[in-house]
Amino acid sequence: MSGGGFLLVLALMLPAAGILAMFALPMRAPERIAFLVYPPTLAVMVGIAILVGRSGAAMSYALGGWLPPLGLMLRADGAAAALMVMSAILLGLVGLSACAQFRTPDGQREARQPFAFWALLLALWSALNLVFLAQDLFTLFVALELLTFAAVPLVCLNGKADTLQAALRYLLFALIGSAFYLIGVALLYGTYGRLDFAMLRAVVRDDFATSAAIALMIGGLMAKTAVFPVHLWLPPAHAGAPAPASAVLSALVIKAPFFLIVRLWFDLLPAHGALAANMLAVLGAASILFCSVLALRQVRLKLMIAYSTVAQVGYLFLMFPLAAGNAPFETLAWSGGLMQLASHAFAKAAMFVAAGLIMEALGHDRIDDLAGAAKAAPVSVFAFALAGLSLMGLPPSGGFNAKVMLINASVMLEQWWIAATILAGGILAAGYVFRVVGRAMADAADGVALQRIPRSREAVPLALALCALAIGFVPLQPLAFLGIGRAAGITP
Repeated sequence: MSGGGFLLVLALMLPAAGILAMFALPMRAPERIAFLVYPPTLAVMVGIAILVGRSGAAMSYALGGWLPPLGLMLRADGAAAALMVMSAILLGLVGLSACAQFRTPDGQREARQPFAFWALLLALWSALNLVFLAQDLFTLFVALELLTFAAVPLVCLNGKADTLQAALRYLLFALIGSAFYLIGVALLYGTYGRLDFAMLRAVVRDDFATSAAIALMIGGLMAKTAVFPVHLWLPPAHAGAPAPASAVLSALVIKAPFFLIVRLWFDLLPAHGALAANMLAVLGAASILFCSVLALRQVRLKLMIAYSTVAQVGYLFLMFPLAAGNAPFETLAWSGGLMQLASHAFAKAAMFVAAGLIMEALGHDRIDDLAGAAKAAPVSVFAFALAGLSLMGLPPSGGFNAKVMLINASVMLEQWWIAATILAGGILAAGYVFRVVGRAMADAADGVALQRIPRSREAVPLALALCALAIGFVPLQPLAFLGIGRAAGITP
């Protein structure tokens, strides 16, 4: 147990306390409670990151003072601390963008949609933090289920038939993924009699039972991450959801199972098989190329962004054959992979929020009919273009830094096909980003009604896009903070 470890409990409990307050105080608008909970929770996240950075070691806390295997351990290393701060900033900005759409009407004590949205958003935040902090494989299963049951209703808040169908498909894929994960957990428990990461790492063997368990768990988590070819649920789910919900789903929810794949692969597996690592990278490359082409073919803006999400997730899987050890270029790939996760989160949230405002201004999101969008919502179109820089991998942006790190690592490790895939993905991303921006910059036809979007509402997608660009000013070198507490990796 480390100093300040109780902050880890607060990271879980403060959002949950906000949900309880919404039920206990129905006379108050839920959005007010959410924003009252936000500042102290953000302060807790920043405090955890500061303490981890100053100590140079992971922060841990045993719940109730009971150590594993009887008790549960919470642990924040550098990667978890960084992702919790990223999630907090992103959720705060997306929450601001949702105030206009999910505001309790004046004179009403409670409205169904606003209450559901803000309660689910806080539940999602608490579940995300549990995924980042939990060290027990079954607790992580519970965290993923909580995340799923908070995310699925966000898809169908409007109650329309098509969004209900998309939400049910999402739920089906998520439950199948959970079943595979749970079978893998049962196999590991039957083999070793323990589920805590640290205890498992001390006894795990490179045998068939362990490999089968990890393969089942990673397969189930890939369905939740929506990598090719188990991505079919994501485009309709994200395209039909409200813009703030799409932003959170694309930026954060699908990153949680990927983060757990990273934990299993790098922190638990006794050996990193080159064949298995390259198979994951091949699936990532297929996501990049296939879904980028599908994004180019879409006629609706939100569907295009959704397919782009699947493509960009593919970059994350390229790190597995590149970041297996402690060599300089392997640690560079580790930093690049996590930087890609963060930069994509901000960029894709900016795109979805901007798309929601463009759709509000024009009354539709048909890409061929976006003419006039730059006049009705100029800041949103500008934010979309800035976020596109990160997807393309152009400087200055976080996507540029992340892709350069991955390319350098792949060249030094003679994984030339990975470097070629990253470059091809950037060209394809440029195609669908410039297609949208070019149409939006055109003059609207005579007689087309445009609704002006207030500049105050357009500030949110711009802020999200600027966050993605700000990551581009991080030095192009292995980031010691992201390696703090890593089982095998960077030492500060």
